[in-house]
Amino acid sequence: MSSSQRNPQPPERTVSLVTLGCARNEVDSEELAARLEAAGWTLSGSEDASVVLVNTCGFIEAAKQESVSELLDAAGGGAKVVAAGCLAERYGSVLAAELPEAEVLSFDDYGDIGARLDAVLAGERRPAHEPRDRRRLLPIAPADRSAAPGSHPPGHGAATGIPDLPAGLAPASGPRTLRRRLSGGPVAPLKIASGCDRRCSFCAIPAFRGAFLSRPPEDLVAEAGWLAGHGVRELVLVSENSTSYGKDLGNPRLLDELLPALAATAGIDRIRVSYLQPAEMRPALIEVMTSTPGVAPYFDLSFQHASGRVLRAMRRFGDRERFGALLDQVRQDCPDAGVRSNFIVGFPGETDADVAELQRFLSEARLDAIGVFGYSDEDGTEAARLEGQLDPAEIARRVDDLAGLADELMAQRAADRVGEVAEVLLEEDLGDGTYLGRAAHQAPEVDGTTTVRGVTGAAVGDMVPARVAEGEGVDLVADWLAVPAAAAGRG
Repeated sequence: MSSSQRNPQPPERTVSLVTLGCARNEVDSEELAARLEAAGWTLSGSEDASVVLVNTCGFIEAAKQESVSELLDAAGGGAKVVAAGCLAERYGSVLAAELPEAEVLSFDDYGDIGARLDAVLAGERRPAHEPRDRRRLLPIAPADRSAAPGSHPPGHGAATGIPDLPAGLAPASGPRTLRRRLSGGPVAPLKIASGCDRRCSFCAIPAFRGAFLSRPPEDLVAEAGWLAGHGVRELVLVSENSTSYGKDLGNPRLLDELLPALAATAGIDRIRVSYLQPAEMRPALIEVMTSTPGVAPYFDLSFQHASGRVLRAMRRFGDRERFGALLDQVRQDCPDAGVRSNFIVGFPGETDADVAELQRFLSEARLDAIGVFGYSDEDGTEAARLEGQLDPAEIARRVDDLAGLADELMAQRAADRVGEVAEVLLEEDLGDGTYLGRAAHQAPEVDGTTTVRGVTGAAVGDMVPARVAEGEGVDLVADWLAVPAAAAGRG
């Protein structure tokens, strides 16, 4: 018998991290990566890692199915499999019982993730957590939350107490959020808050993400500086509801102050805000977003519908006229401002007249990007119990109709931008002086892109002026300008 047979070597502590879902999950994965490295784990992108950690999404049915498929695929490769993230948090022991191939973790396990994976590697199996409403883990009054001892909010993990942090973790000193970049490129999300206090009847997110909790502005400014030092030129501010930022810190207008502070960060060329609630928009915030150098005049407004009757059933604010007035206010301050929104079609009780109202709004709104989603029941939500549930085939038909209209309108809006001078962040070198990038009205992943031709003396990560020459659907083609955009004008 060989010595290796007598004394088998323990498995290597290597982990492959798979991230599904939104940009908020990307930040959470980078926290997990930092904590794992600090605990002595080696991150691996290869299929032969000893543990595969899947940061799941649990937002809608399609996302749940994708998460389960990813977990099953990982288990088929022979590695130990761990489920974290929203699906794992939301279903806990229920998911563990239905998916014995995976160890299911809670957000509360993130602070000791290295030890959790050590146990998984050793073959130990801990009972999964029971699903619970995480809104109850923090005080009801927002102002009482920052000082309250509570559960771990993903993306807020403090580095305090973790010795000898490896190089590359963010930031280098002080009680700041741990972070390790998992992808390169000049763009990165920056999580400004987690959780949500709104009670939309169709949404389960607050129940498993918890009550709204802002990150301190000094932490965000410090992390922005660290990201800039790692090649990031555009920050995308993410949360479940960015317009609520600061309300639990005693200043409901703190976002107005945070944006200029982040934009002043050396090396950062552009700040973009996502997840804005129309009901919480205010003139002062619009002014800051449209007039602050370095802040993109980009409005990711969560309209969800345009029929007042449907919106009331959704427990949301607004109607076609109010949303139109909000857009008028934005464009009065900045005529070229970018606007995107998502819409749910087929909500219980939605009539043909409601759909017609939505179609009218879309035709009038001149949105740069439009997402159309079919309604589906979510466990534990009020909407799942409403009367007037529509047949899935009818919902699919309405989605197809609205999506077709949206495609036409987005292409039309892109064509309207021909002749504009845009500041384009170059993200990919296509060769021969041609680059793929994004203008101020285009967010990563969810919106269109701008192809810039004839570029000289620039590289990926640079912000360059370009005149829009044509639209290709939602995308733009532009020509590089050798003179600053301010001097070029529209011509």
